Amino acid sequence: MSRTVYVNGQYLPEGDAKISIFDRGFLFADGVYEVTSVVGGKLIDFSGHMKRLRRSLGELELTSPATDEELLAIHRELVARNAVDEGMIYMQVTRGAADRDFAFPPEGTRPSLVLFTQAKPVLQSASATRGLKVVSVPDLRWARRDIKTVQLLYPSIAKMEAKRREADDAWMVEDGFVTEGSSNNAYIVTEDDVIVTRALSQSILHGITRAAVLKYAAEAGMRVEERAFTIEEAKAAKEAFVTSASAFVTPVIEIDGARVGGGQPGPVARRLRDIYIAESLERAE
Repeated sequence: MSRTVYVNGQYLPEGDAKISIFDRGFLFADGVYEVTSVVGGKLIDFSGHMKRLRRSLGELELTSPATDEELLAIHRELVARNAVDEGMIYMQVTRGAADRDFAFPPEGTRPSLVLFTQAKPVLQSASATRGLKVVSVPDLRWARRDIKTVQLLYPSIAKMEAKRREADDAWMVEDGFVTEGSSNNAYIVTEDDVIVTRALSQSILHGITRAAVLKYAAEAGMRVEERAFTIEEAKAAKEAFVTSASAFVTPVIEIDGARVGGGQPGPVARRLRDIYIAESLERAE
């Protein structure tokens, strides 16, 4: 059965959905996006995703096509129309359609708004059970990674390099230090059980799941240190893991062929995943 998607004010069968060939998202990757997980038909961390969306829009001087309340209503309607129990909703906002020109189009150009659902298991994850194998690649992205833009070509290249090397994902490295994964934030756990992850800056995405996990970790009495770490430090760590809206907390068991934590998911990552899921379900909208 065809999904119902949302395109610029209309709910449509996916086969009938259309965007102009002059849309700047298509021509220039001039747009931003958010992905919200759905569990039990409810939205996880929706308010956090809306806060980051507003920040991304502001950084690009991009007009919002709708209020948070209107976007929440659209999300809920798509969940209902597609009978999504578990999965994700992808939302993309672009600067809209105008004749091709590097300069931004005139004021009043209507932004484009697209949403669609993906039904898939998120609570019971094979990756969370077995852990991920990652490889390191140079970070060749643009410098404003804190803006969640649709410029995802290099992360796609990094992901494909990981597949070629028979791994699940890639950790990107800049100036000798890990920035983040291809679509997630990266962490290690030291021998004395300190959770280490890179501090927020323009070098990494300000993950919504990252913020929640660090908050819950502190509340649980876990020690957290926000600093950069190297691939060699990660290989020698007691544990490693990633966080994202779709993966929640997922252990990393191998980095560039070196086993981490004996090649098995560790107790810190497992505990954080359990805490995050429990807290998120309680707060789901």
